[in-house]
Amino acid sequence: MKMKIRTIITLGVVIGAFMITSCSKYPGFKKSESGIFYKFHVESKDTLKAKEGSILTMSLQYRMKVNGKDSVFFNSATTGKPFEITLAKSEFKGDIYEAFGMLHKGDSATFIVNAGDFFTKTAKYPQLPPGVDSTSVMYFDVMLMNSETMEARQKAEEMKAEKFKGEEPAKLQAYMAKNKVATAPTASGIYIIVQNPGSGRAIQKTEMVTMNLTVSSIEGNKIFSTLDNNKPITFEYGQPFDTKGFDEAIGTMKKGSKATVVVPSAMGFGDRGKKDQAGKDIITPYSPVVYEIEVLDLKTKAEAEKGKKDEEAKAKKAADEAMSKEPSLISQYVKDNKISVKPDADGIYYIEKVKGTGPKATAGKKVKVHYTGKLLNGKVFDSSLTRKPSTPYEFTLGKQEVIPGWDKGIAMMSAGGKATLIIPSKLGYGSSGAGDIPAYAPLVFDVELVSISDK
Repeated sequence: MKMKIRTIITLGVVIGAFMITSCSKYPGFKKSESGIFYKFHVESKDTLKAKEGSILTMSLQYRMKVNGKDSVFFNSATTGKPFEITLAKSEFKGDIYEAFGMLHKGDSATFIVNAGDFFTKTAKYPQLPPGVDSTSVMYFDVMLMNSETMEARQKAEEMKAEKFKGEEPAKLQAYMAKNKVATAPTASGIYIIVQNPGSGRAIQKTEMVTMNLTVSSIEGNKIFSTLDNNKPITFEYGQPFDTKGFDEAIGTMKKGSKATVVVPSAMGFGDRGKKDQAGKDIITPYSPVVYEIEVLDLKTKAEAEKGKKDEEAKAKKAADEAMSKEPSLISQYVKDNKISVKPDADGIYYIEKVKGTGPKATAGKKVKVHYTGKLLNGKVFDSSLTRKPSTPYEFTLGKQEVIPGWDKGIAMMSAGGKATLIIPSKLGYGSSGAGDIPAYAPLVFDVELVSISDK
């Protein structure tokens, strides 16, 4: 569970200089023999404390004092789910595991622990983050929602699985009745409900199949769909793809086929179901899954390889043409927009619209920028102003957190200023492009430097 603690800490630690703290600075807090300062906001009547090896489910926030103000670095409330950790054996007096071990189910408390010890001893950092020293402290605001042993967790999971197992036949019957399915199941128990049999050849093993696919629970909750982004999937038939039921169904289809496939858990995700990276059920145990499949194209491996090479050659030709045309395109844009300023040594055009009256942007400073990014043809590919809510983009200038053209262009500005930057592709996304930005595309940014700060 050290790894989970490390995950908490690396969610965004940018730490400046912290004030030295002492006992007198913690009014209302008590001090344990090992040096943990603690304050209970709610003390439950549960007589059982969290024990080593127990799985703790909690609401957790951790923060540090920065210039006398709280800076929150992690809050489980913003993740949409409680935080879980297995309570490890305390590694040294006054560590966070000892603090968690003081809790009963239902307790709410704040703990103050030594930040230096936490980083180096608990999180195993090779050295302290910038600004943290032996006097720095970290605040943990915790509400223990549940504490259970691994055995109890496993038993609960088994009981839940048994419940779902008993419900599966009724779920299948309800789906068949609601959708008026008259198709008989195959020998393995899957249902292949054909909307279009297709007119192409049957799918052969090792062929590359391109398809549109939507995956849903038996209750109709969509889990995934290529239609959402209009990006069909291509895979090699004969290699395991998702479930045994899917593999069986796709083997009955042809180019142009379209079908709904209902896969019982025995041919699906079985008694384990399917979970996301956070451990949340995507498909519950013993739950059928529904596939909507449309086979768009079939290619042999040789055809697929040739097609890939043809696409790569086409893309390279287009990139080469774009690279050769870039200088003239920029020149024409400058002429058409009556831009009189000259580019700097890197080729950036800086057209000041409003002169900033605040401090100058310099490397190492935190800057907040509102922006709208466009191609030379006027197509907007991104803007902070159209987001809801519209929030300035924040980054550290000169740390390569943005494209080079931004690091260089924003450095020409002062806080409160507005400008247009014309950035050549070598300082943008170069030969690779990005999203809606083609290879060797010059970029136009209308930017406003909202603020500058040290941290």
